[in-house]
Order: sequence, then structure tokens, then C-alpha cells
Amino acid sequence: METDTYITETMKRFKLVDMREQYPALIREAEEKNLSYREFLINLLKTEAEGKSERKQQRLMDEAGFEYQKSLDQINYTFNPSLDPEKIRELRTLRFMDAGENILIIGPPGVGKTMIATGIGMEACHAGKKVLFTNANDLMDRLTESMQNGTLKMTFQELQKIPLLIIDELSYLKMDKEKESLFFQVVRQRYEKSSLIITTNLPLGRWDEIFTGKIAAAAILDRLVHHCHVLSISGDSYRVKGEN
Repeated sequence: METDTYITETMKRFKLVDMREQYPALIREAEEKNLSYREFLINLLKTEAEGKSERKQQRLMDEAGFEYQKSLDQINYTFNPSLDPEKIRELRTLRFMDAGENILIIGPPGVGKTMIATGIGMEACHAGKKVLFTNANDLMDRLTESMQNGTLKMTFQELQKIPLLIIDELSYLKMDKEKESLFFQVVRQRYEKSSLIITTNLPLGRWDEIFTGKIAAAAILDRLVHHCHVLSISGDSYRVKGEN
């Protein structure tokens, strides 16, 4: 078998995508720079490792379900002085995930809550961690449907496998006892094990407007905020001011 054909087919069989695409250029580089066999091999392995990492990151980003992809570097801190750059820089290190902590982002519409949650989620994807971004209404509909068709246990197991669950817009719904119980189970099962990011328009003192009353809200908040970073954002809407 011709040498190049053998190399190409073998790399294809072992799914060495980047090696297969770039090895001719790497051979030329090694010859031009008079690299040792060891140096050439290291370059070859680095090429494959970096390519696999980039593809994994993109796959995680695609599977996360972000409404849009905007990084934390795109935050306009000068527009909104209530944003704490130091706090956001700390959260982007993802140490909160290592500790099984949560993040609550509270503020009026349009101040960048979803953008911050998305940016942190993207950082997690770049670190190779699985993320799920979901609207609160969509999550509750999914859980309710799972309960009705007998797959609730499976759905909870799937959610537990996700290190970072982002629940966006926990404001625009009023839960009955059934949905409240389902939401409580999500929070309870993740407590001190994996992380939640929740965005909401309502301050903590008004969460009884979402749930069936103050007692239910307190029970949920007790677990949610025990190990939690709270970002309270005020100010004008980016959208009203024409910001992107």
C-alpha cells in the first residue's frame, strides 16, 4: 500500500482528524526546522489534542442550548456601574462549580442578567464542562410532561449529570403545588453537588409571588442561597438604550 494512503487510512480509522489533515504540513515544518523525531511527535500530538479540545468545546456549546452566544468580555461595564467586574471575574474562574455553589442574578429586564449567565456558561463549556441553558417555563413544562408520561425519574437523572444548570427568567410564572414540588426537587438534588445559575426580575423577598406562598419560597431559598453568589443589578435596559 502506498505510504500516504496507509497513513491517511490508518489515521482515519483511529479518528485522528487533525493529524490526518495537518501531518503533511507538520512534516515539512520538521524538515525545514530540522526538528528531532521527539519534537515532531510532540507537535503531531499537540495538533490532535488541541483539535479534539476545540471540537469538544463546540459540541458542548451547541448542546447547551444558549439563546445566543456572547462572552463575558463583551460586557459593557461603563454602561452599568452596578455591575461588579471583580465579582464577575471571580465567577468566570468556575471555582463556584468546584465548590457546588449557585449564582443568583437579580435585576430588572434588560440589564444583562441573561448575558452574564450565558457568558459564565460559555466559560464552563470552554473548560470542558457540560451545561444546560433553559427558560424557567420550558423547564417546568418538561418536568410536568415527564411526570405525566412516567419518565420523571429519567429526566431528573439526566439533569443530575449536568454540572451547570442555568434557569433563565424565573419571574414570569406562577407555580402550583405540583410544579413547586418539581422545582424543589431540582434544587434539592443539586444541593452541594452541582451548580445552578438562576436569573430573575424578582428580589428574594418577593419569591412568594412565584411559589404558593412565603413558606414554600423560604424552603426553596434556604437550599438555594446557602452556598450562593448573589449578583444584584440595577440600572437602565441595554435594549431600551439601543445597546447589544
